[in-house]
Amino acid sequence: MLRWLLFTIFYILITLYGFQAIRTLTKSIWIYYIFIAIAVIIAGNLILQFAMGAGGRVLSPSKSYAFGFILAFMLFNIVLLVFLLGEDTVRFFTGLYSKFFTAQEAFHLPSRRKFVSGIALGVAAIPFVSLLYGMYQGKYNFRVIKHTLHFDDLPEAFDGYRITHISDIHSGSFTNRPEIEHAVAMVKEQQSDVIMFTGDLVNNKSTELVPWKDLFAELKADDGVFSVLGNHDYGDYVDWDSSAEKQQNLEELKQLQKEMGYDLLLNENRFIERNGHRLALLGVENWGKGGFKKAGDLKKAAEGVEPDDFKILMSHDPSHWEEVVINDDYHYHLTLSGHTHGMQFGIEIPGWIKWSPIKYRYKHWAGVYKEMGQYINVNRGFGYLGYPGRVGIWPEITVIELKRGSKNITA
Repeated sequence: MLRWLLFTIFYILITLYGFQAIRTLTKSIWIYYIFIAIAVIIAGNLILQFAMGAGGRVLSPSKSYAFGFILAFMLFNIVLLVFLLGEDTVRFFTGLYSKFFTAQEAFHLPSRRKFVSGIALGVAAIPFVSLLYGMYQGKYNFRVIKHTLHFDDLPEAFDGYRITHISDIHSGSFTNRPEIEHAVAMVKEQQSDVIMFTGDLVNNKSTELVPWKDLFAELKADDGVFSVLGNHDYGDYVDWDSSAEKQQNLEELKQLQKEMGYDLLLNENRFIERNGHRLALLGVENWGKGGFKKAGDLKKAAEGVEPDDFKILMSHDPSHWEEVVINDDYHYHLTLSGHTHGMQFGIEIPGWIKWSPIKYRYKHWAGVYKEMGQYINVNRGFGYLGYPGRVGIWPEITVIELKRGSKNITA
């Protein structure tokens, strides 16, 4: 209850600053009413969905949209607050100076206030419109990102081998089937030798996958579709009635993947063979630093794998690579991860800038990295969670081609 009270106070304060900017620029009472109505409706919907709605901590699509709308509106007002608070501070100290050090009356510059409000509204509109666009279309702006990775010790039979890597489907967030059908078709168009999915098939419950099971079962490849579990697949963010119910949910999710034709690796490995050569494919359960589940067991997954095998590891959380994998006695040539979503927000201009707030939490958060002669690809995610959209960090389908020999990566 206290957090809702604090949130309400903060929300009212920043909304008042937003209203003040509106009042400075227009005398239309209807615009005032519209602004206030939007503020009340957005806040009321959030309270209805989260404080009074059913489902506990489970993020349903309706909750996600409530969060998305209030995020956009609050960010709009926060930007206004920064500008106007700065203006108020300047006016305050200028007034003090005029009162005590000049003979003039504390001056007033209403024209300047109007100018600052206009600039503030223009700047605030940028993230506001961007977040709304991200909710409407950005989350469906699927991109195929291609990388070519070179390895001196790649078995000759696998020169030119193609991997399609997807991650973080989060099927419980989806509402628009035609858009998801289009994205699945994009995956199929790549015609890779193998498809590898690195976890978070659902948000919380196995039932979220049921309406989408037939669609994602369409994903096929000559060497199979392999998967691992992500932190959301275990149902850890749901208040279950019993541990048995939680375990049953996980078993149902495993069974659904089996029925879809996915080979789920639970601290296990498989070998992909061609012309007398082989690749070792390993999959671990979720391992994340901090408070995330640490069920991944790299040693167990590597049982039966030889030191000189060419190894591809599937591990949902990229912190596992940094904390454990690259320091292991075995040399893991390529690790595939997801988890970060690129925070679903950032700026990426190839060759110029690559930034998201998530970089301050994860060193390896999107794309290909190389350390100690080992590669990791962190997929930006297929779906979305929490904020029901994407801005600048678009949903990703990765295609990785393995090449024999030495050369820098290309994308």
